[in-house]
Amino acid sequence: QVQLVESGGGLVQAGDSLRLSCAASGLTFSTMGWFRQAPGKEREFVAGISWNGGRTVYEDSVKGRFTISRDNAKNTVYLQMNSLKPEDTAVYYCAAKIGGGLIVKEWRRYGYWGQGAQVTVSA
Repeated sequence: QVQLVESGGGLVQAGDSLRLSCAASGLTFSTMGWFRQAPGKEREFVAGISWNGGRTVYEDSVKGRFTISRDNAKNTVYLQMNSLKPEDTAVYYCAAKIGGGLIVKEWRRYGYWGQGAQVTVSA
C-alpha cells in the first residue's frame, strides 16, 4: 500500500523559509512532484524530481526560491522554500507519478497523493 505523508507546513511571514518533507512508503524510486492549491484556484505544479534526483523542474514563479530534493535512502522528498511570498499561500501536496519516467506538470498524471500541508505566508 502506497502512502505519502507531508510535514513541515505552517504560518510564516513574507521573506521567511520553510521546508516541507514527504515520507513515502510502499514505493521507491518514482518520479515525484510537489503541487499546491489555493482556495478557489486550480491545483498547480510547483516542482518535480526524477527518480535519482538527477533532473528537476520548477514552475516559473518559484524558480530561484524553491528547491526540490530527495533522499532515496530515507524514501523522502523535500521542498525547501525560501523568500516566501503571500501568494505562495496554499495547501501543498506531494505526489508520486505512476510508472516513473519523465517529470510532467499535469497533476492527473500522478497517481499517489499525500494528505496535504498548509502553508500560510502573511504579508
